[in-house]
Amino acid sequence: MTDYLVATIKPWNVEAFHRHSPTLPGQWHLVETPEDLESAIRTSTPRYVFFPHWSWRVPTQVLEQIECVCFHMTDVPYGRGGSPLQNLILRGHDETMLSALRMVETLDAGPVYGQRKLSLEGRAQHIYERAANLTYELIAWIVTENPEPEKQHGQVVEFRRRRPEESHLPHTDNPRVMCDHIRMLDAATYPHAYIRHGPWRIEFTEAQTRGDQIVGRFHMRREDDEGD
Repeated sequence: MTDYLVATIKPWNVEAFHRHSPTLPGQWHLVETPEDLESAIRTSTPRYVFFPHWSWRVPTQVLEQIECVCFHMTDVPYGRGGSPLQNLILRGHDETMLSALRMVETLDAGPVYGQRKLSLEGRAQHIYERAANLTYELIAWIVTENPEPEKQHGQVVEFRRRRPEESHLPHTDNPRVMCDHIRMLDAATYPHAYIRHGPWRIEFTEAQTRGDQIVGRFHMRREDDEGD
């Protein structure tokens, strides 16, 4: 039976693995740390290793020996680089393409297996969950068809990875811009949009526009409070 690995760290991708992998052909294994990935590759010979979301550099030796597939939330070569969802929303995009790429040494520069349209409406959490389901549509297609990836074409546009301090609410009187800033950060494990008031950090989630108003939720904690 053919072995496949899925390496990911985000909760929506882990949940999608458990939901979708039983429906796919072959033997599937989930890894969530570089050590687990190294061990799994050492003890098996997977046909593919899929990386829905991974925060570590994959060793060159692994890229050369095994067909590694990552998933990037842009129509590459537009939008190579970090924080694709946030950069897309800041640029006013309402939809994008989820691209399945053969991993190479240069970040997000590998040839493309296939793509799926992805809406950018709603909270970041919901967008990531939609992307996780589309990821498994692509995975199912790849393991069934074994397609040959095609070289990227077009002008390269690189995105810069955002820093946590950039989650601070912008100075704007535009409710759409303010709401977009809140929703693009509204996902588990991401630094939510915030402002500071004295010793308090006030974080905002679940934002919606109602005319010229924004409604949502906020969470206050002292800056010196290490709890949630």
